[in-house]
Amino acid sequence: MSRLKGVADRDSRTGFRAERRDCGASVPQGLLKAARKSGQLNLSGRNLSEVPQCVWRINVDIPEEANQNLSFSAAERWWEQTDLTKLIISNNKLQSLTDDLRLLPALTVLDIHDNQLTSLPSAIRELENLQKLNVSHNKLKILPEEITNLRNLKGLYLQHNELTCLPEGFEQLFSLEDLDLSNNRLTIVPASFSSLSSLVRLNLSSNQLKSLPAEISGMKRLKHLDCNSNLLETIPPELASMESLELLYLRRNKLRFLPEFPSCKLLKELHVGENQIEMLGAEHLKHLNSILVLDLRDNKLKSVPDEITLLQSLERLDLSNNDISSLPYSLGKLHLKFLALEGNPLRTIRREIINKGTQEVLKYLQSKIKDDEPSQNNSVTETAMTLPSESRVNVHSIVTLKILDYSDKQAVLIPDEVFDAVKSNIVTSVNFSKNQLCEIPKRIIELKEMVSDVNLSFNKLSFVSLELCTLQKLTFLDLRNNFLNSLPEEMESLIRLQTINLSFNRFKILPEVLYRIPTLETILISNNQVGSVDPQKMKTMENLITLDLQNNDLLQIPPELGNCVNLR
Repeated sequence: MSRLKGVADRDSRTGFRAERRDCGASVPQGLLKAARKSGQLNLSGRNLSEVPQCVWRINVDIPEEANQNLSFSAAERWWEQTDLTKLIISNNKLQSLTDDLRLLPALTVLDIHDNQLTSLPSAIRELENLQKLNVSHNKLKILPEEITNLRNLKGLYLQHNELTCLPEGFEQLFSLEDLDLSNNRLTIVPASFSSLSSLVRLNLSSNQLKSLPAEISGMKRLKHLDCNSNLLETIPPELASMESLELLYLRRNKLRFLPEFPSCKLLKELHVGENQIEMLGAEHLKHLNSILVLDLRDNKLKSVPDEITLLQSLERLDLSNNDISSLPYSLGKLHLKFLALEGNPLRTIRREIINKGTQEVLKYLQSKIKDDEPSQNNSVTETAMTLPSESRVNVHSIVTLKILDYSDKQAVLIPDEVFDAVKSNIVTSVNFSKNQLCEIPKRIIELKEMVSDVNLSFNKLSFVSLELCTLQKLTFLDLRNNFLNSLPEEMESLIRLQTINLSFNRFKILPEVLYRIPTLETILISNNQVGSVDPQKMKTMENLITLDLQNNDLLQIPPELGNCVNLR
């Protein structure tokens, strides 16, 4: 509670004196009285053309009720009031705000969306406690440089204005987590945006952007990036290194090629509809292991590769309005919930089947699948001494992207030439997924001083070798779709591990060693046989945010998990 301390000195003309003017019918005294108690004032939709002085001075002037009650023993002590922390004056007709805004230094939320503001006062710099500022749906052409003083700001909503640029020093908003700049007139994104290291959600849609800076990859926590409805022709390859990215929207641009995302292992939704993409190849698909939604509608695709089956997690696929004449029968192997095909010149599937919906199309494709594998009598069995025919190493990925990629080779071992190719280069990511590995290559220990990401998913691993436990810098480990039922105790030496994916294995319990890795933020262990978790040990995992236990043998979720405040 505040006793009106620390506000009088913000207005030299008056300290602690009687309220000077009536706010009129637009702001009833009862509303102000309630606001002094709650610290919140909602004046939205009151047809205001200016903010009444009594609002700015709510914690400065003596309220009207003081005239009726001067007793210190009174039940309602008017001199005890809460500083205003939340002010909503949206949906009015405000054209400007005065510098009296500085009289509300305790504000944490200021919502003035849907007005007619053309500028913000420089006094906004004094709202140092502000955490959320919503000035969307106004007529702002520029932002004052003083806005960069709001170092505690977490949410900034500037959508639907007339901004053409951002002020110098914008990158000083270090605490910003949610930034919406959509529906403005921006032509560039400053390279300095990379300093917004706390940003989780960035909306740049409906601007006039022709490119994105490579430095955008510096936003290591960014999960949601919306660049819909711009003029983008290419995407910087550095975008592929944004490890936290989960949702990417690139609809309605001028893209001709689908970007590759070798390090975006958490990417769940990719929306690239309404572009000019002509080709979809294996190189575009092989890294999208976690993708749930793939939107390719309204492009110029002529075919769908068999490698579409690599997207084992895919639930929604939109291929409508392309130039596709046939579909691979292997598409029927996917567990799609939604498949859009309208607007394509399909010749191999009858229209009546398509009209019956997704499941009928998948059944039809499944019925057409033929066993294309050669008979055992005519085939050469691949052994530890027989290398796969495609044993070439992508040296370009090693040098430019720092990725050692030998995925989707169906290899029973990783050839020495793969590790030899690293030479003196720095490698931070290893991808050996979609092979036939029964054990982790011993030479992976050679990368222990550099590698942070390892993908061994879709193999035949039944145990985790101790060599993996030497990777001291490991932050991301993908072991899904193997035959694992336990993890070695030595894994507790992975002191930087943040994400581990154990889905689609044979675990019956949550491995004990995981409780002893305090840095873990994400554990994905769906589609196993886990029957229980230890909520008491789970409470010690203070950094754990995501725990995915779906499709296991749990009869109930322990209610004690509700005490894990960060868990979702």
